Amino acid sequence: MFEKKLGSAFMIAGAFAAALASVETAKAENADQEKCYGVALKGKNDCAAGPGTTCAGSASKNYQGSAWKYVAKGTCTAIVTPKGKGSLEPIAN
Repeated sequence: MFEKKLGSAFMIAGAFAAALASVETAKAENADQEKCYGVALKGKNDCAAGPGTTCAGSASKNYQGSAWKYVAKGTCTAIVTPKGKGSLEPIAN
C-alpha cells in the first residue's frame, strides 16, 4: 500500500515538474518577442483577445485590435495590415 502511494506521489511530482519546465521554456522563447496587437488573423491570436474571448485562438475577426500575436522584438509597429499598423498596445476598433 505504501509503495502505491509513494508511486502516485512521484507521478504527481513529475507532472508538476514538467509543467513548471514548460512554463520556463515558454518564457525563454518569448524573451526575444513582443506582443503585437491588431495583426492576428481570426482564430490565430496567441492569447488574451480582449473582452468576450478566452485565450489562444479566440480572436473573432481578422486584425482584431484587442487580440495579439507574438512577433520578433522591434518589428510590431512595422507590420502593416489592411486595418493599419501593428501596435504594442490594444487598438480600439
